[in-house]
Amino acid sequence: MTTAQDSGNHDALITGDELARMPDHELTELIDGRIVALSPTNTEHGRLEFKIGTLLNAIVSTHNLGLIMVGEVGIFTRRNPDRVRGADVVFISHEQYERRTKTRGFLDVAPELVVEILSPERPDTAQKVVEYLAIGVRLVLVVDPPARTISAHRLNEVVQLYDERGGVPCEDALPGFNLRVAEVFKI
Repeated sequence: MTTAQDSGNHDALITGDELARMPDHELTELIDGRIVALSPTNTEHGRLEFKIGTLLNAIVSTHNLGLIMVGEVGIFTRRNPDRVRGADVVFISHEQYERRTKTRGFLDVAPELVVEILSPERPDTAQKVVEYLAIGVRLVLVVDPPARTISAHRLNEVVQLYDERGGVPCEDALPGFNLRVAEVFKI
């Protein structure tokens, strides 16, 4: 279960840059200036995160399109007070990556693609999707392991749901890529 905590002073807000400099911030997000501890994910979540990252990296590295990042990648979704969300899988083009203002710390530019994997330990995925789209992420994929589906979220568009019979078109965020749902869930 997600629980809120901060550095001792319940009125003190911190910035995303301050969080990035803290030595023990691995399983946290920053919500409106307050640290929120996250529970570790289950093994299925970790396996799916790795699998999706691997599938994305196959096309990204072959065509030198940018970077794939996994493992609660910190992304600023709001400033003053700061909000930093941890994304399961991220694709960011070289061009967009070069626009960031910090060489260390969290992403302060929107990646083109974010993937979130639903899990009981992380109940606020819907809110994260809204935040990612608001900062300019082109495509947010939400993976539902029990249903074996992937939903595709784009700003001002109807959410599209895909099952193992098809693939998720990702052209708008990752040229030349269609994520085969069955491949994601294949063991």
